[in-house]
Amino acid sequence: MIKKLLYTTLCLLALHGCKIENDIPYPIVEGNITAFEVEGQRAGEEGGNVQAAISTQNRTVTLYVDDSVDLSELRITRLGISEEAELLPDSASCKDYKRFPREGFDSVDDLPLSMDTRMDFTRPVHFTLRTYQDYDWTVTVTQIIDREIVVENQIGNPVIDVHSRSVIIYVSPEQELDAIHVTTFNLGGAHGKVVPNPEEYDTFDFSTPQEFYVSYAWEEASYPWKVYVYHQASSGATGDVFARVTTASLSGSIQNGKTPVVEYKTQNESTWTELSSSAVTVSGTSYSAEFSGLSAGTTYQYRVNIDGVAGTEQSFTTAPAIPLENGGFENWNQNNGRWDPWGSSAQSFWGTGNRGSYIASQNITTPTDDAVLGRAAKLETKHILIKLAAGNIFAGDFELDGLNGLLHFGRSFTSFPTALRLYYKYTSEIVNEVNSDAPSYMETFRNNPDTCHIYIALSDKAEPYEIRNNPSNRRLFDKNDANIIAYGEYQDGKTTSNYQQITIPIEYRATNRTPRYIIIVCAASKYGDYYVGGEGSTLWLDEMELVYE
Repeated sequence: MIKKLLYTTLCLLALHGCKIENDIPYPIVEGNITAFEVEGQRAGEEGGNVQAAISTQNRTVTLYVDDSVDLSELRITRLGISEEAELLPDSASCKDYKRFPREGFDSVDDLPLSMDTRMDFTRPVHFTLRTYQDYDWTVTVTQIIDREIVVENQIGNPVIDVHSRSVIIYVSPEQELDAIHVTTFNLGGAHGKVVPNPEEYDTFDFSTPQEFYVSYAWEEASYPWKVYVYHQASSGATGDVFARVTTASLSGSIQNGKTPVVEYKTQNESTWTELSSSAVTVSGTSYSAEFSGLSAGTTYQYRVNIDGVAGTEQSFTTAPAIPLENGGFENWNQNNGRWDPWGSSAQSFWGTGNRGSYIASQNITTPTDDAVLGRAAKLETKHILIKLAAGNIFAGDFELDGLNGLLHFGRSFTSFPTALRLYYKYTSEIVNEVNSDAPSYMETFRNNPDTCHIYIALSDKAEPYEIRNNPSNRRLFDKNDANIIAYGEYQDGKTTSNYQQITIPIEYRATNRTPRYIIIVCAASKYGDYYVGGEGSTLWLDEMELVYE
């Protein structure tokens, strides 16, 4: 008994002399911007997406505004952030830092009247989203001022020098300089003001350089601009072609009031085909035309005719219809028991998480004879060691980062598919694992059916995307990244006992950018990146191909 008391006393003294530290790690809760809107928001290009481009990978927000707003006092009308985050704005950019909200908001109407969301966006603005850690975000706003001038018998687009505030306009030789009819004269943008406004006159005298006072919509001050009009012999229409696989876009300049007739043919043909008038659009001194029904990897000649006079013959070549490598999932090899989806002597196109799961001598992605034709890929979600591993296959490479994955999404690719077509079937199990480091809202997925996920993206980024699912430095794929020029996806949470064919359309966000990489990702559990899913959920894939239509 005395020995026990002595032992207890010594232990208490030892504890009393020790410094007790809190070594319990804070949970990883990412602070993200989920929505961002401002006054005057617009698309970056005609037909583009008005919504802000939000990249959780780079923690950036990029958006555009028109010429109706003042960038130095731009009002934010919506700002969505992660539920558990505190918003810390850049004090130097706020109109009134103390009155700026510290939480997200769906509308300024939801805020007290005392709040002020105006900020100076003449340069990139920084926000910090604070959870248990700080996440720094950068918001960049670009103002687009559409200065448009259209006058009678104008040739080509005007030469506008913003720095010297000067404009040069060319008109055809038959146009009298002292009596020019002006259709559009937006030197201050669509919402600006010009004094005097030549649009208000039947004709305007440009026989000598004319001075105009121009003001933007957001300011009272005006600035002098000099406008020069000269004669120039018309050289017909000029234009450039952006060719894809089965389509091509032509755009260029033309003399105001003229109607272009576009003809085309293959190099080996002798007869020209005229584009229908519905495929040609004219706006002032600009025109555009759309070619369709073209053949892949083929050289075409085209010409733009004006007033019955044939234009100069020019050419373009369509992109090849590049097939998907090992899209039937026929080729596999085993490396000491680990399955890899490529032939033993071939270079890899597809990657899997098997490099990680085989630490425990398990494959989560394997070949199977249960296929539409030959072999298929079987992706199964399993519990590996201490974590859930979602069955997956993707275009890229997999490396280990401790017990987590370091992936590179993307393979070199320069074509323009319109869809991804494949056969699939799926067994959806109930979500029974939600990792403690996953976002809190994912706890609501528990006890609900798991979901498979298949997506395709085209990127013009200079290198593949680096993906990390380690909670301490998680970096996941962001379909809204500025370098993603096309995207399509499919997801389903229903069990299907037989193979079904699906076609996933690819939506292009930019029509004049050439891809550098193709990204295809397939997972048996959509949120496997967060170690969330249902053990046993299985996705079968077969006969995957790219569609060019």
